[in-house]
Amino acid sequence: MNILIIEDEEATARKLQRLLAQVAPADVVVGQLGSVEQSVEWLRTHPMPDLVLMDIELADGQSFEIFNQVAVTCPVIFTTAYDEFALKAFKVNSIDYLLKPVREDDLRSALAKLQNLKQALNHPAHNLQASLANLLQQLSPSAATRIGAHQVEPRQERTRFMVKQGQRLFSVPTEDITYFFTRSKIVFLKTHDGQEWMIDYTLDELESMLAPERFFRLNRQVIAELRAIDKVNLYFNGKLKVSLQPTFAEEVLVSREKAGDFKRWLGE
Repeated sequence: MNILIIEDEEATARKLQRLLAQVAPADVVVGQLGSVEQSVEWLRTHPMPDLVLMDIELADGQSFEIFNQVAVTCPVIFTTAYDEFALKAFKVNSIDYLLKPVREDDLRSALAKLQNLKQALNHPAHNLQASLANLLQQLSPSAATRIGAHQVEPRQERTRFMVKQGQRLFSVPTEDITYFFTRSKIVFLKTHDGQEWMIDYTLDELESMLAPERFFRLNRQVIAELRAIDKVNLYFNGKLKVSLQPTFAEEVLVSREKAGDFKRWLGE
């Protein structure tokens, strides 16, 4: 198959390509795109791939917007850190919904499901009505909910993170960390005394390692600890503007979609 990857985090995109090379070495990755705009342009100017691996939260918006601008006629496997989009995903061309960090076994199962669906639809013993009924059963919202629930594993919270200073390795206790953030696609942690250290995890991976009552994913750039929240102000279009302590160099906005969850996390 020709596979298109739509994922704006470079480390995650590389990981998906490595997993594909392991589970489907004959398949070809025909492109890797990081935004809604790039994806729409690519799909308008290239032959439709056989499959798209698609993140939901992209650099310029949610990938569902792609379907509003261009006809996507191939199957889609969504890869995301957020399980709340499962029902919406299964209203489009989704055949599976994989939670990050994506595991090899999950990707292998999703590709196997795609092959089974193709065989069912092409099998001469199946009439069109039976094939469509089978397809709808597998793509139903209830199935999406079960898939999302099945892949949520027990959270293994980290109590420390390894960092590097020159040739020296040492650990930073999680209780000393005020927030994690990305800069030029590299992830850093920041401690309460203002020190910054680079770490070898994506923010998506970190979410599964942190206590949800203490850490919150504010946006695609920042995961903050509760004590790091200095001020919260109302912003345009239902968004929230958050000030962090120690100070973060860039503006931190919480989207309208996440504002309710964020306020509940704060204890509204």
